[in-house]
Amino acid sequence: MSEKDYGKTLNLPKTSFQMKANLPNKEPNILKKWYEDEIYQKGLNKGTKSFILHDGPPYANGGIHIGHSLNKILKDIILKYKRLSGYNAPYVPGWDTHGLPIELKVSEKLGSKMKEMSPLEIRKECTAYAKKWVATQRDQFKRLGILADWDNPYLTLNPEYEAKQLEVFGELYENGYVFKGLKPIYWSPVTETALAEAEIEYKNVMSPSIYVKMEANDDVLEKLGLTETTYVVIWTTTPWTLPANVAISLNPEFEYGVYKTEKGNLILAKVLAEKAFGEMGIENAELIKEFVGADLELTTYKHPFLDRTGTIILGTHVTADAGTGAVHTAPGHGQDDYVVGTRYNMPIISPINNKGVLTEEAGPFAGLFYKKANKVIIEYLIESGHLLHHKEFEHSYPHDWRSKTPVIFRATEQWFVKCEGSDLREKALKALDDVKFVPEWGRNRIGSMLESRPDWCISRQRVWGVPIPVFYNEATGKEIFEKEILNRVVELVKKEGSAAWVKYTAEELIGEELLEKYNLKGVELRKETNIMDVWFDSGVSHRSVLETREGLHRPADLYLEGSDQHRGWFQTSLLTSIGSTGDAPYKMLLTHGFVNDGEGKKMSKSVGNVVAPEDVIKVYGADILRLWCASVDYREDVKISDNILKQMAEAYRRVRNTARYILGNASDFNPATDAVAYEHLTEIDKWALHKLEKLKRVVTESYDKYEFYNLFQEIHYFAGIDMSAFYLDIIKDRLYTEKTDSMGRRAAQTVMSEILVTLTKMIAPILSFTAEEIWSTLPEALRDSESVLLSSWYENNDEYIREDLEVKWNELIKIRKDANKVLEKARQGENRIIGNSLDAKISIFVDDKTLNDFLMENSRLLSDVLMVSQLEIVGQKDESFIRGEEETIAYFKVSHADGEKCERCWKYSTELGSNPEHPTTCPRCAGVLEN
Repeated sequence: MSEKDYGKTLNLPKTSFQMKANLPNKEPNILKKWYEDEIYQKGLNKGTKSFILHDGPPYANGGIHIGHSLNKILKDIILKYKRLSGYNAPYVPGWDTHGLPIELKVSEKLGSKMKEMSPLEIRKECTAYAKKWVATQRDQFKRLGILADWDNPYLTLNPEYEAKQLEVFGELYENGYVFKGLKPIYWSPVTETALAEAEIEYKNVMSPSIYVKMEANDDVLEKLGLTETTYVVIWTTTPWTLPANVAISLNPEFEYGVYKTEKGNLILAKVLAEKAFGEMGIENAELIKEFVGADLELTTYKHPFLDRTGTIILGTHVTADAGTGAVHTAPGHGQDDYVVGTRYNMPIISPINNKGVLTEEAGPFAGLFYKKANKVIIEYLIESGHLLHHKEFEHSYPHDWRSKTPVIFRATEQWFVKCEGSDLREKALKALDDVKFVPEWGRNRIGSMLESRPDWCISRQRVWGVPIPVFYNEATGKEIFEKEILNRVVELVKKEGSAAWVKYTAEELIGEELLEKYNLKGVELRKETNIMDVWFDSGVSHRSVLETREGLHRPADLYLEGSDQHRGWFQTSLLTSIGSTGDAPYKMLLTHGFVNDGEGKKMSKSVGNVVAPEDVIKVYGADILRLWCASVDYREDVKISDNILKQMAEAYRRVRNTARYILGNASDFNPATDAVAYEHLTEIDKWALHKLEKLKRVVTESYDKYEFYNLFQEIHYFAGIDMSAFYLDIIKDRLYTEKTDSMGRRAAQTVMSEILVTLTKMIAPILSFTAEEIWSTLPEALRDSESVLLSSWYENNDEYIREDLEVKWNELIKIRKDANKVLEKARQGENRIIGNSLDAKISIFVDDKTLNDFLMENSRLLSDVLMVSQLEIVGQKDESFIRGEEETIAYFKVSHADGEKCERCWKYSTELGSNPEHPTTCPRCAGVLEN
């Protein structure tokens, strides 16, 4: 039904609740009143049941985007519903405020001046920058209609938060889950810091693909019974890592061959030989010897350009997917290499510095940036005769998600949370058994990521962050970690923040008493200079927030974030929780997808397809954005565009207009004195309450299941079809023509009022501004609280369930649909018979005795349902009758109604003027006027 037709159907009266929503202008006033009246705080005082949704902290760097809006609105919908349902459901919002992006922004702002500043001064600038964006984002979130403890959010830079974080680190350390070690990790040469798995994204790049032959030593020849020079062929896409090569890995079970070629005797896996020779352009390769990988274990070869002997080792990580089956192994530059190299006690060499420049250990290539080294090394290998083939190829490669630049794998001394070789992963996976997932596929997603998760690198080489609270004996390099010392540091941080670590010397931090107790007097001490990974910062929020705030508890009832957090916050929260307290930090994980444009494409400023929350609000208002959030199936990626928002606005208007119509017709209704008991309601009134009751149960169930996309469809259908196009349309006659205080009119008002109050509560978590506006316009006697957000959720009423009426009225609705089509035809064309349905007399012939008897019994009721002046059930038909489409055994004919039109009710009557006092009205209207 079009908006135009909808208005006609309702014949909307003028009320203070106007059709023009004007949400962009109205909403700020409602928002202001919510905060002046402390609606959020008042909503926490009722109920003994608690529901804790723990907020994942967005990063305080720039304004919010549409994905933030989806996330925060979904949280707000859930919490408002929980409060209406009697739960104490606080919402403590948070922000992630440390880390590289903020430090880089401050660096850009300060320029060369930053080099002259102390770490404390830099940290002060970073604090101010983060707090500025926290304030900006807070105002943007508030404008979305989100109720929260905005005056007391948690910030990861708050001293009490940082202090708790240090405590959690200490617990992990004492439980054996934290260690310092030399391992290959993701390293960003641009930002000069280690990166965690969650900070990596993949993009396609062009890389060199090279086949290199490495000369086998005599022990290989002896094993294989050969006398001629023989080479092991490796394939790599990172030539710059060859200076770190210490081994070649073979699969112990693969069959390998020695092939006689024009390039010498070459060793490759048989299954890969044909493809590899094809790429190398080698023809007529002759297989002269076969063996399995295990035969060459611990034999040796010569490094192609360094004075180094490499070892042939075995590893099941060697696959037949690509290459030669002989894998270049540099334990200082890759996880698989590190694992297999450690097993064989291979040296971990990583001849590259923080900036990505090769060091002296790289021999002739020292001083080259790693990308430039690729070219130079390839040229060297060509000249020395070791290069068999070279080409450029495109492939997926890890990038730093902040700087958007390629990372390298580099062995450095870092701090790790031990996931491999400890029980942490196993315990974490087991804990997930008791966690509920929405959608359920999230369980496998996070589980598979945890199963293969390497040790978590938690140290960063930056200034802005929470320090790793470890001291060193400068002379011996030994770590100094004592619980009492940590406790003293924690107390300092509670008072002064983590800047205390930078401000004070090691001796000042430890204090005279503990220096003496642990025999550290006179020992030259050094503080750890690395800070913690920001994922560790946010990952301990279940302790730093849920344990420290009054009214909160852990585990949280719900974590709700984007699906990318399966590898991020969900996982780091779980690991820190298992490692410190042995349990999961949450009972349920709910995830939503990403927001794309109307065509399903990723949003990009350069493409120009970004939909900004503030732009939506300026045009449509926050309630339309909230409605969009509730209408999409957030379990997958979702779409948004101006066209989609226009559709949302149309759906919104249908619900709003239903409310407006009821308000206009219930303004003189006082439920205390005017309400009609259920047993005295008309049949259609009882049918309307039956439909409402069924809706109530569907809506509650959908809220409980977090399936908002289902519930609004149901509400929209109820308001637009069941109510507007049917019930409210039919009862207009009662409302407008019967006596003001008649039983019939009061019955309609009784039902309408209950529908509106219930409907307002239903939409309150989603269309919060509109629900509040409706609530404030309701007659005072219908309101049970000062704000709809402080009211109680509706209760079910089994008395209203009338399946017998559902069956009966379904039949009447089918007849109405067919009749309306015939009436519409009668309104069209040059020879139109009627102007509107009240001008009509409709004749119905039914070719079925049961249905005919049913219509005869309900003819008076049917006349009201069809909204015609006269109705007759006839015993025969002629060719002018039209067959029904819904009820194919029924036939309909429209003629102009008999008599004259009543000026009051617009129905035609053959008894017009029978009351001389009211000559232009029908007997019914005359009776009303007489009284």
